[in-house]
Amino acid sequence: MSGSTDTDAARAILRDNFERIRELVVSVTDGLTPEMADYRPGRQANSIAWLIWHLTRVQDDHVSDAAGVEQAWTSRGWQERFALPFPTGDIGYGHDSTQVGEVHADAQLLADYHGDVHLATLEYVDELTPEELDRVVDRRWDPPVTVAVRLVSVIGDCLQHVGQAAYVRGLYESR
Repeated sequence: MSGSTDTDAARAILRDNFERIRELVVSVTDGLTPEMADYRPGRQANSIAWLIWHLTRVQDDHVSDAAGVEQAWTSRGWQERFALPFPTGDIGYGHDSTQVGEVHADAQLLADYHGDVHLATLEYVDELTPEELDRVVDRRWDPPVTVAVRLVSVIGDCLQHVGQAAYVRGLYESR
């Protein structure tokens, strides 16, 4: 990526996508009752609480790693507030049905944690340079993953999960 105009455009696109995720998280959690948050349309399905917690953990983990800063999960007390029975670094990847069922959180806690991660994400996005966007963060892939690719991957993952949460909420509300 070269030139400040290209970088400004990239930052604007990334910011817009992360803002959309935030709007969707707020929409899904607005008026969410504990029963709705824990609702699972099937025994193996994910709950809204798990989906929002997981997408936020992924964003927190991946963006903070790229930015070289500590996760909000540990640095701002979110791990203690959620009080989940998982190791500190757990982001929900590979959780089985039992682990999904252990995630209980009220709407405000879910929205507030995501809001905190969202602000940290925007701070990082606003500081991106062409060199930072091109910096390799994971050499296990071919081609290696750059910051730009990692951020796009996080956006895709978060959009999928918030869409799933909205779908589960719709299923709950239509019962």
